[in-house]
Amino acid sequence: MEKSNPHIDPKSGFCSATKTFHSLKPTVELPPQHLLLSADAYALSLRSGLGCPDLAALINSTTGHRLLYSEFALRSKTLAAYLQTVIGLSKGDTAFVLSSNLIQVPILYFSLLSLGVIISPANPISTQSEISRLIELSKPVIAFSISTAAHKLPSLHHRTVIIDSFEFDSMMTGPIRELVRVEVSQSDLAAIMYSSGTTGRVKGVMLTHRNLIAMTASIHAGRSVRSPPDVVLYTVPFFHMIAFFYCVKSVALNETVVVMERFDLRRMLKLVKKFKVTHMAVVPPVLVAMAKGDATDNNDLTSLETVSCGGAPLGKDLCQAFSAKFPNVAIRQGYGLTESSGAISRLLDPEECRHWGSVGRLTGIFEAKIMDPDTGLALPPCKQGELWVRGPAIMKGYVGDPKATRETLVSDGWLRTGDLCCIDGEGFLYVVDRLKELIKYKGYQVAPAELEHLLQSHPEITDAAVIPYPDEEAGEVPMAYVVRRPQSSLNEAQVMDFIAKQVAAYKKIRRVSFMSSIPKSPAGKILRKELRKLAVPGSLSKL
Repeated sequence: MEKSNPHIDPKSGFCSATKTFHSLKPTVELPPQHLLLSADAYALSLRSGLGCPDLAALINSTTGHRLLYSEFALRSKTLAAYLQTVIGLSKGDTAFVLSSNLIQVPILYFSLLSLGVIISPANPISTQSEISRLIELSKPVIAFSISTAAHKLPSLHHRTVIIDSFEFDSMMTGPIRELVRVEVSQSDLAAIMYSSGTTGRVKGVMLTHRNLIAMTASIHAGRSVRSPPDVVLYTVPFFHMIAFFYCVKSVALNETVVVMERFDLRRMLKLVKKFKVTHMAVVPPVLVAMAKGDATDNNDLTSLETVSCGGAPLGKDLCQAFSAKFPNVAIRQGYGLTESSGAISRLLDPEECRHWGSVGRLTGIFEAKIMDPDTGLALPPCKQGELWVRGPAIMKGYVGDPKATRETLVSDGWLRTGDLCCIDGEGFLYVVDRLKELIKYKGYQVAPAELEHLLQSHPEITDAAVIPYPDEEAGEVPMAYVVRRPQSSLNEAQVMDFIAKQVAAYKKIRRVSFMSSIPKSPAGKILRKELRKLAVPGSLSKL
């Protein structure tokens, strides 16, 4: 923060002169922009600067095999040389990666980044038509895929490489070939990540090496070396922005990463005990299951210190329930976008982590504005409006979509998030909901997230989602999709009555439908468009 600026409130970070919120964190030092530097080289240099011993970088949770950092670096370099000299990949090429969480994937990422090859990872369970759309956006010359998904890929300039094969293992461990050093500029593209597509057609987000370097520097700033190092378990898929970045961040912080190929709650909890996991990164449904389910019973989680959670806001009731069950585990909620390369804000120290319902304070590389959606004017603390952010981790744009880029990246480098937020008098950010997802009831605006948090606080409800339902008189009414606990006899009227007692009349739930599970993206975001398709008149209970 600019401490010398008399217009900046030291408590909130708000500048009265520019109507901009500044970070309350120390300024993050970034390498000069003109310096030739790739994101992988920067992460490795930060780890080298820590003077760490050669410990495990990755642990295969299925076999228990530990890959040391020296082996990680050697395999990355050996693979890069093979891809360059044998296959013929060169700077500026794009590689499409279709894989579950395998120990080979972070090695592949570092190899491609070092060559200046653009990484474009996707969900291996995507359909053939969905994959075709993604390939149309990113235009890859090569694909790396797990064996079970390779049949969905079209023919590219280079053949498809199967990641879970002996051939790929030999590429990483075979004879060391001479690698021609590639000069990677920080402004070069590092990745094309795909937006979730929950509110519209999927977009390819272009991220540069500078974006990833800035985010890595932000996470690294102020962190001290731990001995022994953190053991982290990521339940988020490597093709998602959070885990993609964490592959880089974990190297910079000298963390040991436990790789879990397929998520299973009970197995996850056993892995915490087996490998003495200190930190987990999860999506909201996992936190809900830990807080409200019985899977955690009889599991030793004493090593666990923190759980990071992003993807969707967490309600205060859920945080309280989790903390009551795990009093020694801090919830570090954060907020970020694919378009911002990751976390814009996060809760860090124990005092901040007690601000339940908040997604933390701005990190040291971002500044923000809260904009009135109607007037377009910047607002002061404690007022709700659209969050705009600016900083060195903001994307270059959407690939092949200049119109969407212009609509999202506006004047002076500001990114419109599309999220309704507020920043309080202490600089804590609160996410109310997506602007486009607000329910318009008789001129009132109703935030689905608020009603979802209340529904999830009911002892017989394990999960819930709220969408707008068309109504001739009101325009839209709140409709709830509810997942009941097994053997629960909870009915529609009881659900509506439970909410009606806690909210203003215009926020009442007017329709209810029960289902076995809420459709969500890999990041834990509710797929509301799928729920809207299910909302067929005549099949639902109406008040």
